[in-house]
Amino acid sequence: MKLYYTPGACSQAPHIAARELDLPIDTVKVDLATHKLADGTDFYTINPKGYIPLLALDDGTTISEANVILQYFADQKPGTLAPVFGTLERWKLMELLSFIASEVHKGYAVLWNPQTPAEVRKAAIDRLGTRFDLLAKTLATQPYLTGGSFTIADAYLFVLLNWTKIHKIDLTPWPALQAFQARVAARPAVQATLKAEGLLK
Repeated sequence: MKLYYTPGACSQAPHIAARELDLPIDTVKVDLATHKLADGTDFYTINPKGYIPLLALDDGTTISEANVILQYFADQKPGTLAPVFGTLERWKLMELLSFIASEVHKGYAVLWNPQTPAEVRKAAIDRLGTRFDLLAKTLATQPYLTGGSFTIADAYLFVLLNWTKIHKIDLTPWPALQAFQARVAARPAVQATLKAEGLLK
């Protein structure tokens, strides 16, 4: 399997999951500014959507979208990073993944554009804050989003919370999120991922 990624991007979540599960994957770095691989290949020829993550299976099948690749990886070792498919617990995890993808991940969209007006940026950050309120309420009473065990939803949220540094969003109003970040960052597989992506000195 090949995972196409960009350091620190949402592709980092499945990268973390693969390392947590000790899955045999090759990683291929994509420069999102140029949409090129290191050898000059146009990434659009591999993924017409043009964005990461993209998982290429050994038979040539490709899977895109972070929350789908996360579930694909989790199901390689059922019950480890996600409840077994078909259980109520799995549906609740899928609910979380959908919320993180649509309300948190997409909530950053306008912030990446340097031309976004200040009032629009503020409105987007305020909206993200209401999502952080909900997540912090959960994480104030338990170490991970679904309880005591780390799941693919935690990997996804961890990566998105790291983006607050890029966009200068102060997380001090949400100490539970700060504690969660530190807890996840300390996991050996997360440290290994950050190092592999060149994000740790």
